[in-house]
Amino acid sequence: MVQGSLMIQGTTSDAGKSICVAGLCRVLKRKKISVAPFKPQNMALNSAVAKSVGQPEVGGEIGRAQALQAAACGLEPTTDFNPVLLKPSSDMKSQVIIHGQAVSELEARTFGDIKSMAFEKVLESYWRLKKQYDVVLIEGAGSPAEVNLRKNDIANMGFAEAVDCPVVLISDINRGGVFAHLTGTVNLLSESEQQRIKGFIINQFRGRIELLQSGLDWLEDYSNKKVLGVLPYLTQLKLDAEDAINSERHQQSASINIKVPVLPRISNHTDFDPLKWHPDVNLQFIGGGESLEGADLIILPGSKSVRSDLKFIEEQGWDKQIKRHLRYGGKLLGICGGFQMLGNVIRDPEGIESHAGSSQGLALFDFQTNLTQAKQLKRVSGQCHIDESSNEISGYEIHCGNSEGDALQNAFATITDQQGNTYKDGVISEDKQIIGTYIHGLFESKNSLASILSWISGKEHVVKGWNETRETELERLADCFEEYLDIDAIIQTIEN
Repeated sequence: MVQGSLMIQGTTSDAGKSICVAGLCRVLKRKKISVAPFKPQNMALNSAVAKSVGQPEVGGEIGRAQALQAAACGLEPTTDFNPVLLKPSSDMKSQVIIHGQAVSELEARTFGDIKSMAFEKVLESYWRLKKQYDVVLIEGAGSPAEVNLRKNDIANMGFAEAVDCPVVLISDINRGGVFAHLTGTVNLLSESEQQRIKGFIINQFRGRIELLQSGLDWLEDYSNKKVLGVLPYLTQLKLDAEDAINSERHQQSASINIKVPVLPRISNHTDFDPLKWHPDVNLQFIGGGESLEGADLIILPGSKSVRSDLKFIEEQGWDKQIKRHLRYGGKLLGICGGFQMLGNVIRDPEGIESHAGSSQGLALFDFQTNLTQAKQLKRVSGQCHIDESSNEISGYEIHCGNSEGDALQNAFATITDQQGNTYKDGVISEDKQIIGTYIHGLFESKNSLASILSWISGKEHVVKGWNETRETELERLADCFEEYLDIDAIIQTIEN
């Protein structure tokens, strides 16, 4: 029986740590090994609702990547998989979430306080998982060579040293300079940390491996560490991103054009993955200075700082483009923070997301939103009311505040949460042109995606459930790992 743990650290952010852990989780699951994912500390605006440890009826917030890794293990996500989540609300401030619940705000100048605030909770979660599972696969954060952060590190070598686990270092060759990234990272570590690194994985390689072989031989000789494999560049990988927006588009000559403005604090943009990969949809993420014109549907996404992002929309002139889009018959959908923007006013009297105050909304519906300290964290299911039929939907809520007003009498959906409470969600305009909802993950359900696409185009569309797609992609990832990585050597590293 394989027992132990292994930590995947990266030379940079977005080096492939999340996908590497997900792929290895699925490989071990195939081998009938009891495995769980773990990330001590995450900083991301893409999150998911998981079961709170000790309170399964209560929702808790974890990084989206750990929810994906849980799926790779065949597990329902829990807050132990990601005990500390930091959600930036500005360039200088982050919300701190511990064991799924928001506990405080952390300013950049006091970031070092995170160790005293959270490390004990991190270790609690890790040792609980060690008792439950034979193997724990751990994902690092950023790079272990950030010398300015090492003193208070709980996410990379600081954690690995505390629990005495081996480390594999991954680097993305597609960025260039992979040998410098790997050797430079190792050279900046202490002697004990260097010894903790048991091997390297090179990610995103394009071309013939023979052309790389001399470099691999040099790397092993120079570092006295094994290259555990070279992963190829996988195109059109339909898996949740941790934080970076993947603007790769599956279908540019499609019948439905959807545009999503990229807000400075956009959150949960993984909501749109099922749309991005649907063959009938051309999904575009629109940056500052670009136009929203030419869309069949504009989606206002979630936001970690709704009033600030609403101001950004106005600065880009997107508010005027949205209203012109509606005058010409286009559709509009607001999700979570985007839904709050559709009303008359957003009030933040306690300064929860930014400075205290109020902002005028787009005034497309008669309702108001008041931001509150308590965060709604729910997994929900029910029926949406786009047309006369009741179409099943499912997803999750992650938001601060409540929306109230006459317009909400015409609800978008009737839903039930994990505690059995049934209530109305969102709003739909009388002419069916505008929808607002608090539900994330709206497009993952086969039935709700079919309803939304039909609402946009007036036609029926063939759809596939996103969970089915995710499973197919995880199997594809595991096939790739088994072909290109030395799995036996990785398992031996875990056991030792």
